[in-house]
Amino acid sequence: MNRITPEIVRKAKGQGITALTAYDYPTARLLDEAGIEVLLVGDSMGMVVLGLRDTTEVTLEDILHHVRAVARGVQHALLVADLPIDTYRNPEEAVVNAKKLIFAGAHAVKLEGGTTRVEQIKAIADAGVPVMGHIGMLPQRIREEGGYRIKGKTPAESQLLVEDAKAVENAGAFAVVLELVARKVAHEITRSIQIPTIGIGSGAGCDGQILVFHDLVGYSPWFIPKHVQPEAMVGDAISKAASAFIARVKGGTGEK
Repeated sequence: MNRITPEIVRKAKGQGITALTAYDYPTARLLDEAGIEVLLVGDSMGMVVLGLRDTTEVTLEDILHHVRAVARGVQHALLVADLPIDTYRNPEEAVVNAKKLIFAGAHAVKLEGGTTRVEQIKAIADAGVPVMGHIGMLPQRIREEGGYRIKGKTPAESQLLVEDAKAVENAGAFAVVLELVARKVAHEITRSIQIPTIGIGSGAGCDGQILVFHDLVGYSPWFIPKHVQPEAMVGDAISKAASAFIARVKGGTGEK
């Protein structure tokens, strides 16, 4: 399969776009070889890789480090990298940092926000860097919002989300992530814009779905989001393997 380009993604409405996060070389290689179409080096690494409380402590250097590793494992997928918090406060800063991510190996970047980020999205796109939007629940605002909650439960909030999606599209984004958006609203947004929607916790009415890799495979069994149905329990397998190793070494059997 040829690498998925932003132009192909733009035309992939209703085609079931598959996207997962990846933060290291072996994971990226496995997912790429499995046929996942979009890999995201997300600032979700803050919680699932770095042990931080949320995404707001993730730095640009953190993302750059992991982009370089993931890029070494990608042959086919579209590699998208998050612009972390406080790296796109104005259009000029957004372009400079987006280009850093591209230089590190990303094919596109993602940033959070709708109507309030139009100038940044337009500037990045005009600079020749493909950009993916992200509306709904914005993890980089978790501390202001006080937790994760479904967006679009009221008519006013629903209208704002539709406006956000259209603003992101008109600014030049090639796709938009809908995070924790009420299913009915996510479906409405998907029908109202031409670029693909990629949902997370927003129902099956989106053009594609993205999950955090660790959630999909049960790598962190102590926390599994409500919207995730793990396809494996890797965390349990690792614990069992470690216990077996301990028993073997303590039992004096050593190496094979």
